[in-house]
Amino acid sequence: MSLNIGEIFGVKIKIHYTWLLIFFLITWSLAVGYVPLQFPGLSDATYWIIGIISAISLFVSVLAHELAHSYVALKQGIDVPSITLFFFGGVSQIAEEPKSPNHEAKMAAVGPLSSFAISALFFLLWFVAVTLDLGPFIVAPFSYIALINALLGGFNFLPAFPLDGGRVLRAVLWKWKNNLIVATKLSTKISEAIAYIMIGTGFFMIFAYSLFTGLWIVFIGWFLKSGSEASLKQTLISQALSDIKVKEIMNSQVVSISPTLTIANAVEQYFSNYTHTGFPVTNDGIVQGIITLGDLKKFMEDERQSTLVGDVMTPRKKMIVVSPDEPAVEAILKFSKNNIGRLPVLKEDKLVGIITRSDLMKAIRTRIQTEKILPLEVFENV
Repeated sequence: MSLNIGEIFGVKIKIHYTWLLIFFLITWSLAVGYVPLQFPGLSDATYWIIGIISAISLFVSVLAHELAHSYVALKQGIDVPSITLFFFGGVSQIAEEPKSPNHEAKMAAVGPLSSFAISALFFLLWFVAVTLDLGPFIVAPFSYIALINALLGGFNFLPAFPLDGGRVLRAVLWKWKNNLIVATKLSTKISEAIAYIMIGTGFFMIFAYSLFTGLWIVFIGWFLKSGSEASLKQTLISQALSDIKVKEIMNSQVVSISPTLTIANAVEQYFSNYTHTGFPVTNDGIVQGIITLGDLKKFMEDERQSTLVGDVMTPRKKMIVVSPDEPAVEAILKFSKNNIGRLPVLKEDKLVGIITRSDLMKAIRTRIQTEKILPLEVFENV
C-alpha cells in the first residue's frame, strides 16, 4: 500500500506505509539518543524538532539517491514509472533491464556517488555552521545528513545484488561473460552468500551483544536475499520474453459485449457463463470500452434491468491497451503499473485479441522449460 505524493521528471513518487514506522523510529532514536549525546543541555522539544528535521532530511536524501538512478535510466531511454520510499529506504521501479554492461554500471554507480556528493556538501556546510556557531538547529541536522549519506553510499556499494554495488558487479561479470543471465546468476549467488553471513552475524549479535542491532542486521540480510532472488526472476522474465511480441501469445478468440446490452443481460449471458472478470465492449468490431465485475457491483438488482453496458463501461479513451506488435515485456509493465489482469489488443481501435497475466506466465514457463534458463519450479509462485 503506497501513497502517491507527486511527480519529478515524470516519475511518480510514492511513500509505502512502512515509511511511517521507520520515520517515527528514526525521529525517536535521534531525539532521545543521538542528539542529546551530541548537544547536551537542550530542551526535550528542541531534541524532537531536530529529530524530525533530520528524519525528513534522511528521506529527502534517499529520494535524491533514487532520482539519480532514475535520471540516468531516463537518459538511456528506459521508462521509470515510480519511486517508492519504504522501510529499508527506497526503490526505483525501472521498467526494463539496461541495454549494455556500461549502461548498467553507470545507472548503478550514480546512486552511491550522489549520496557521497551530498555527504561531502553537508560536511562542508556543517564545518561552516560550527565555525560560525550557528547553533544545534543547523549544526545537528547538517552533521546527521553528512553521516547518513556517507553510510547510505557505503552500504549501497556492497557487492550484493540488487544493491548498487551488486549491479556494478553484475555489469563487470556481464562484460566478462558476455551473457546477462549468467552474470545475474553469479551476482545472485554472491549476494546470497553475503546475506547468509549477515544473517548469521545478526543472530550472533542478538545473543552476544545487542538484540536491536542483531535483529536489524538479520532483517537487512533477509532483505538482500529476497531482493536478489526477486531481481533474478525479473531478469529471467525479461529475457524470456525479450524477442516475443504480443501477437504471438495473445488470445485472438475474444468474447466481447455490445454496449446496448443491459447489465442484467450481461451478467446472465456473459459473466455467469465465462470465468472472465471483464469483457471488452465493441460495436461492429470497434472497441467502445471495457466492463468489469467491479463496474457491475455498483448497481442494485433492480437498477441492472434498465442500465445499459455502454452507460457504465470504462470508455475507450481511459482504457489501458496494447498493440499486437508491441514486445510482450511491455504488457508485463502495463499489468504491473496499472494493477490489472488483462489487456485488450487493438489495431487501429479494432479488437484483434486479448492478453492476460496467465498468457504471459505460460509463455515465460514455455521459454524457460525449452531453453533451460532456470528450473521451472523457480517460477511456480510468479
